[in-house]
Amino acid sequence: MSFVLRRVRDNLWSGRLDIFPEDRVAHGFSARQGGVSEAPFDTLNMALHVGDDPAHVWENRVRYMHALGLDPARICSVRQVHGTKIVRVTHRDAGRGARDYADAVADADALITDDCGVSLMLCFADCVPVLLYDPVRHAGGVVHAGREGTLRRIAAKTAARMTEEFGTDPRDLLAGIGPSISAACYTVGGADAEKFRAAFPDHTAEILVEKDGEIHLDLWAANRIQLAEAGVPADQIDCADTCTACERTWFYSYRASGGRTGRLAAVMKLR
Repeated sequence: MSFVLRRVRDNLWSGRLDIFPEDRVAHGFSARQGGVSEAPFDTLNMALHVGDDPAHVWENRVRYMHALGLDPARICSVRQVHGTKIVRVTHRDAGRGARDYADAVADADALITDDCGVSLMLCFADCVPVLLYDPVRHAGGVVHAGREGTLRRIAAKTAARMTEEFGTDPRDLLAGIGPSISAACYTVGGADAEKFRAAFPDHTAEILVEKDGEIHLDLWAANRIQLAEAGVPADQIDCADTCTACERTWFYSYRASGGRTGRLAAVMKLR
């Protein structure tokens, strides 16, 4: 299993995880090159909520979605709030949040569907994108797993919701963890560390590492662990192992930029 960042058009790049079958599901993680946004959002900012010119964001979305062979008008996105609300969407939701942030699905952090008529899209800049695909029921989901969402096990809850909605057996799920901040670049305070110790008591050593007097939080490990505990086989969980803070030439990093920057997109559409 591996992550590949490839040029899809001109100076436009997209990452993919080879765990997902290309003939069944289109997916991608946008990079930051090839767009029209100006600093500090330069250049392929995919988010409408960060202060960028909405016309620039729409042009960026058009360029990226077309490079994936997808219709930007069929995007369904959300107003992310670092919670655990999971919303099932269909072709009737296509276009929500595509051009207008106010029209996006309200206050949610995961979208799931078994409908080929809609493209799921969430935005990230250090938080963890988790993609889920059930090849048996032909259903998928995109999850925004930041510190709070990971702590509250939104990835595992999304897998469980797919079972409720589609009859998904977690043992069939393919899971991918996209570019996001690594433990090496992500330090947290003692209070946050204690929350993770309490939430993952059997895996503290994997999730929290003390180095040079600082506590480093491994969100990749925490998401892998919760998905495995939810029943997803370990060999069906792929990770990009790509740090947005280390690789900020290629990706957006909220922490590395001081809090003002663009967002990459994680996209999934069933074929």
